Amino acid sequence: MDQRDVVSEADRGEASAGENGSELCERHVIREGYDEIAEAYDERRRAEGPERDLAEAFAADLPDGSRVLDAGCGAGRPVLETLAREHDVVGLDISTGQLRIARERAPDERFAQGDLANLPVRDDAVDGVASFHAVIHVPKDEHADVLSEFHRVLRPGGDLLVVMGDDAWEGRNDDWLDAGAAMEWSFFGRDRNRDLLAGAGFDVVDERVLDDELGGQFAFFRARA
Repeated sequence: MDQRDVVSEADRGEASAGENGSELCERHVIREGYDEIAEAYDERRRAEGPERDLAEAFAADLPDGSRVLDAGCGAGRPVLETLAREHDVVGLDISTGQLRIARERAPDERFAQGDLANLPVRDDAVDGVASFHAVIHVPKDEHADVLSEFHRVLRPGGDLLVVMGDDAWEGRNDDWLDAGAAMEWSFFGRDRNRDLLAGAGFDVVDERVLDDELGGQFAFFRARA
């Protein structure tokens, strides 16, 4: 399917990610960090087991041939490669290094570089949005904006699968994955995240907490616009 009517005309292709002056989760730190550790992250982020099961269930629940945004697609595992088997996917990420690997993994899909709080995607353009381990790298005072953006690009009744915090936390690791690059995180706890989803216009239909293979626990929310 031609996806030219999904990505905004002004931002088609490599839309530039914005900058932010917050003390934690500045865009350039996240972008440069993921660029530097692209291969190491792809080796470590296997996303097997429950995370892949959730991605597969999400893909199965969407109508055949749906248009889906993988917001913060990383190197394409597990969401983009799973969705691409049955649907037309736009993979969006802040990191060119991650997008390079994702393109190799799913060469028939469309990709854009961009920011979760200002998606280069038209209104009501997609049937589903999935976002794994991406919102947690956005300053938490912008999480409401990110969820509003997800709602904006979804068609009425569209489905969302998003990973957010279980317990509130902010922090920085100057040598994440022992790969020599800094990374930062900023997120609320599960109760606040549930409220933010409701405030953005979503009805939460399922939630669960999973151990992350790279450390910690995160909340997975299924919601409907």
